[in-house]
Amino acid sequence: MAPSVPRTRAAAALRMKQIALDNQSRMIRRLRAKLATERRESTAIKEGLEKKEKSSLLQTVQGLQEENGAPAPFDDEWEEEAEEEPEEEGLEDIPMGKGEIDDE
Repeated sequence: MAPSVPRTRAAAALRMKQIALDNQSRMIRRLRAKLATERRESTAIKEGLEKKEKSSLLQTVQGLQEENGAPAPFDDEWEEEAEEEPEEEGLEDIPMGKGEIDDE
């Protein structure tokens, strides 16, 4: 049998407060667990949306490249053209006349 516990008003009030605190503690643990679960789900959804958005953007860019006949980036066949040095096209030095100022 259970040990005999004096049932006074003070003891009963303390016991009721302890029960309330225990209930609050359980509720807090449940809410924290629920919050953690929702955060994980939210993060997973966010990552999925970002991945989907990047994929959609990539498809759009690739579609525009195909429409315009542009090479795909990082394609093995694609090579960047070397920049050409502008050549002087047979320009001759024109002698300066008297009194002209040389700005060069």
